[in-house]
Amino acid sequence: MTTPDVGTDDEAGVTVRCQDNASVGVTFRDRFSLDADSVHYAVELHAPGLTARVDEVVAWVWDSELAVFLEGLAADYRGWDGERKWQNDDRDLAVSAVFRSGGHVGLTWTLRPWTHAAGGWSASVTTWLEAGEQMAALAADVRVFLAEG
Repeated sequence: MTTPDVGTDDEAGVTVRCQDNASVGVTFRDRFSLDADSVHYAVELHAPGLTARVDEVVAWVWDSELAVFLEGLAADYRGWDGERKWQNDDRDLAVSAVFRSGGHVGLTWTLRPWTHAAGGWSASVTTWLEAGEQMAALAADVRVFLAEG
């Protein structure tokens, strides 16, 4: 069973690993704030043969928060039909969620920096977590990470 880790290195961060394959995961780290209106942080995706990082994902105070999205998924631990989606205002981080029988949530994390630039790129990984406690722990860890100051 894999759960999100907080502060896995010397610096504060959140890492979530796929319960089906622990070499697949997402890490949030290097959080900083330039003003009261935003939080900046890095997101890294990792899987066998893949490492991708966006250094400055921005969460604006008026954004639909990632933590709120994850908390909603955790609250619906009995499941839902279809796919649920979230993306930050700049569209360089997106998450889609599906529910699988047996009480598991698949989160597909997509990084897509420079969405309007020629030569842009995107990368995605999917992490599977238990719909109840693991999702609730991830939501809480992300909320704390984004609120630290």
